[in-house]
Amino acid sequence: MICIDGSYGEGGGQILRTSLALSAILRQPLQVDRIRAGRKRPGLMAQHLTGVQAIARICGGMVEGAELHSGKIVFHPGEIRAGKYEFDVARVKASAGSTGMIFQTIAPPLSFAEEKSSLVLKGGTHARWAPPIDYLSDIFLPTVRRMGFEARIATERWGWYPEGGGIVRAEIVPRTSLEGITLEDRGALEAITGLSVVSNLPRSIAERQRNQALKRLRGKGLEADISLLEAPFTGTGTFFFLTAHFEHIVAGFSGLGARGKRAEKVADEAVNELFAYLQNGDAVDPYLADQLILYMALARGPSSFTTSQISRHLLTNVWVVEQFLPVKFQVQGRLGEPGRVRVEGIGLLSS
Repeated sequence: MICIDGSYGEGGGQILRTSLALSAILRQPLQVDRIRAGRKRPGLMAQHLTGVQAIARICGGMVEGAELHSGKIVFHPGEIRAGKYEFDVARVKASAGSTGMIFQTIAPPLSFAEEKSSLVLKGGTHARWAPPIDYLSDIFLPTVRRMGFEARIATERWGWYPEGGGIVRAEIVPRTSLEGITLEDRGALEAITGLSVVSNLPRSIAERQRNQALKRLRGKGLEADISLLEAPFTGTGTFFFLTAHFEHIVAGFSGLGARGKRAEKVADEAVNELFAYLQNGDAVDPYLADQLILYMALARGPSSFTTSQISRHLLTNVWVVEQFLPVKFQVQGRLGEPGRVRVEGIGLLSS
């Protein structure tokens, strides 16, 4: 049994997600203690518990400690099974628990199944401290697709904080192996696109978000094509997303609205992140960097990337993966600064 300290490093839910995914893929029993001990509200929250239940269901696994706020689980995985699955955070607790985090947990194991799987995920689609579905569909999946991982994900109904209630549909296609990837140079900037979204709020708010971003981008000599969207939802919410398209990589940056938060500030959050990324020529944005670690370790042969920021999430995910697999990552660079990551993957094949 692999025993993982959930308080290690950044001490968040990513430790649990990566551990569960690798446990299912390797058929390796798992114990995770001190789950999310580094958070203000430790233990399993609704989206984490839904992820635990989801991974157990797709592989017929047995779980001890699968309760809200539990600080420890023991997981015995079975055989991964393709199928049509639906997971709803509201069945645990009505909330905007992240559907994207559930996808991150179960997508890697399902790619080792014998057939294609279809998912319906219900809960939050755009919330703080979680990857928005747009990031997964437009940034993450196009990148890992180059490694041989084939999946699709899209928002059918938006789910804002605190209500949730969003609907996401996804498909995961089985694959035999992953190939290593090199992302050392992002190349020339080809375009900047964006999306400014409101639900049940005046369209003018989406226009203000767009206009603020265009103003600041033009101040740096940059142009962007930013679309407006009035998204279906029962409550209210706003969201702003920028995608930077380079020759060899795409990078994404977002801002999320909140009650009392000006539209201009929502746009500024995404623009500020983009400007920070553009300060040097490193390829991978900080959010994509930690999400690539699992896939690089499972891939065949060497993988490497440069990133605009070595984050605590990245270092923590490296540590988790090294507890399961005979790999050793080389991480160059200080925390919070640009750096480079290399690894020789194990070339794990699906059965």
